Amino acid sequence: MNPHPMHPAAWVLDQLRTDGWHISGLLAFTRASTLVKASRPGQEEVVLKAGFGSNHVLAELDPAERPAAYGFYWYAQMTEAERALAREDFRHEADLTALAGATDHVVPLLERGTSERFDWYTMPHCDGGNFRAFMASAKDTSDGLNILADVANGLGRLHQRGIVHRDVYQENVLIDQGRGLVTDLGAARRLTTPRGPDHRGPEVHWPPEYLTGYHEATPAADVFSLGVLVHRYLCADIPRLGGHTNLRLIPAPLRAIVAAALSDEPANRPGMGDLHDALRTVADGIEH
Repeated sequence: MNPHPMHPAAWVLDQLRTDGWHISGLLAFTRASTLVKASRPGQEEVVLKAGFGSNHVLAELDPAERPAAYGFYWYAQMTEAERALAREDFRHEADLTALAGATDHVVPLLERGTSERFDWYTMPHCDGGNFRAFMASAKDTSDGLNILADVANGLGRLHQRGIVHRDVYQENVLIDQGRGLVTDLGAARRLTTPRGPDHRGPEVHWPPEYLTGYHEATPAADVFSLGVLVHRYLCADIPRLGGHTNLRLIPAPLRAIVAAALSDEPANRPGMGDLHDALRTVADGIEH
């Protein structure tokens, strides 16, 4: 594929081709990274994530081209120090993805490498898209609950390895052959090490403790975010502060544990294993 020369991703794709990759599709282009479908001669196609996005790209353009590029897409130019920190953050993401290893229901890292101006790693391509698209397709409820149970399993295994995801929402759940997988550890942290600002938010899928303790978020934060996703799936709405009036739309065996998962107090939320078991039990009890 060949995007418009002034598209901010064009430089990234050109660099990957120079490094020997065949690019068959641009999947996403964000402030911090670029995702493409790519392959090397004689090898299967993979998803390659490059730690280089729209906030980086102005520095790679000829000064005379920068005003036109800035008008093509809205983004901010990073300083060299900020670019260095962004590269360090991407390497941290790759490290944690590698640490997750062959964890069930977490998209694995296959290979990693580096170019002069950015780093990259590859992942398998998941054929079912993400959970946002799944929700829009109105597929069988038991299938959706099984996917969410898979996600709970994957998150629980990350927690066992000392990793908190901290950004569980629809786009970070991929589907492959009907099974759910967690992806994108860009916001994740090791439980042993505070990471990031003291406060973040608000976002609809983030727990209230991010307002004061994002840097020390615990596995309970992932329980809350998955609870939000379950609520969005079953109730077609986000949970509201001060009361969850739509909980009646959640099957009775799951209702209490989702309500607990949405507690403002991390200590009052269930464990990820309990949420997994409830999701799987209800999914298994729904007739196709």
